[in-house]
Amino acid sequence: MSDLPRKAVTRTAKLAALPLGFAGRATWGLGKRIGGKSAELVAREVQQRTADQLFKTLGELKGGAMKLGQALSVFESALPEEIAGPYRAALTKLQEAAPPLPARTVHGVLTERIGEDWREYFLEFEDTPAAAASIGQVHRAVWHDGREVAVKVQYPGAGEALLSDLAQLSRFARLLGPLVPGMDIKPVIKELRDRVSEELDYELEAQAQQEHSAEFEDDPDVVIPQVVHQSDQVLVTEWIDGIPLSEVIAEGTAEQRDRAGQLLARFLFSGPARTGLLHADPHPGNFRLLPPAAEEEGQTEEDGGPVGSWRLGVLDFGTVDRLPGGLPGNIGDSLRLALEGDAAGVYGLLREEGFVKESIDLDPDAVLDYLLPIIEPTQVEEFTFSRGWIREQAARIADPRSPAHQLGRQLNLPPSYVLIHRVTLSTIGVLCQLGATVRLRDELEAWLPGFLAEETEDTETVDAAAESTEYVEEEGEPEGEPLQA
Repeated sequence: MSDLPRKAVTRTAKLAALPLGFAGRATWGLGKRIGGKSAELVAREVQQRTADQLFKTLGELKGGAMKLGQALSVFESALPEEIAGPYRAALTKLQEAAPPLPARTVHGVLTERIGEDWREYFLEFEDTPAAAASIGQVHRAVWHDGREVAVKVQYPGAGEALLSDLAQLSRFARLLGPLVPGMDIKPVIKELRDRVSEELDYELEAQAQQEHSAEFEDDPDVVIPQVVHQSDQVLVTEWIDGIPLSEVIAEGTAEQRDRAGQLLARFLFSGPARTGLLHADPHPGNFRLLPPAAEEEGQTEEDGGPVGSWRLGVLDFGTVDRLPGGLPGNIGDSLRLALEGDAAGVYGLLREEGFVKESIDLDPDAVLDYLLPIIEPTQVEEFTFSRGWIREQAARIADPRSPAHQLGRQLNLPPSYVLIHRVTLSTIGVLCQLGATVRLRDELEAWLPGFLAEETEDTETVDAAAESTEYVEEEGEPEGEPLQA
């Protein structure tokens, strides 16, 4: 038996209570004001009560409700502080914990999926979960060979609950607007629904994690736990300790924040190039900052050397985007042309890739003006991401009176770029939460196809389209077509 509230009517009622609760607390706040409390104090109380109910409802439901909460949590840095503050703690909790399932339910899954003798696989097994997520929870254990492992157990009925929640949340998308003002939540929910079957398949997750683990096995900067055992609804991987990224965000040192940010950017761009896979769930709960390997062995060395480098531990490969050729070369080409000020070249590429539909004509210079503030981190050797910067970008694009808003509404996001776009935005959101100073150009130059132009003879007489054609032919990029200026 599942301990999740699985009946559609029960889950729908709980979800419906969220927007109704928002309205109810607003009325309650009005009563408080009539009673003599200041508007500011009442607003703070209302927002805190709303945040408390948000965590309680999404956490208890798990499934799609909790997954939406996790997806939205990485965007809180784009909100004005008076709105983001009350929700930050509640949303951050969803990255690391949720009300756990009873031990008897977990034991039932292990018995069904591993066998009656499942305890013989472990020297130790902790019934209290170490972490909980949207479709499963993780238990710490010791494998029969002495290795410390993480045992990920899928909630019984998780698939049914996930689809039911996301269907209901789609209906309430407009009412959920107060969670992230200025963001259209419906496309986020649709993209989550499209990935449900993959995330529920632990065999696919095990394959993706093993491919990453093999590729990054000797990497000095990134640690991927190896897969130890996999069966339907149960995944056992090596355990890694470290500081959760949410703790680094809350109280990490400047050095830890910068290091975590640099490695996060490195993993985002190097992963697809090295494995053909894009880790597509970059919320802080899926990352750990690990001390230098030598420090784990009791050795020390001055900061700045190989031993003085913290590492990034990466978890949860349930959602990945399969990119056999790495990130599309057109992304690098577009960035390079934008930085060169080639408005016509950028516009031609965007139209070719479907970002500008054939039925729409835009001013190339206006498109370039729209993009330049967003790609500011790529224009300098190092850039300090901050909540202030991302709020400025969000306000510029979300303000209906802004030319950027009007232009942005005419742009299109092709299906093949949806997940890449969300992962990139989420990663930027986490970098801004960290307040990290990152050498982003270094990572782009090393890993992003097309970002560095190939040298050609007499380049001054060759226009942007011809340069792009030569680059694609020389590099043999399968996804790159000759650009049309």
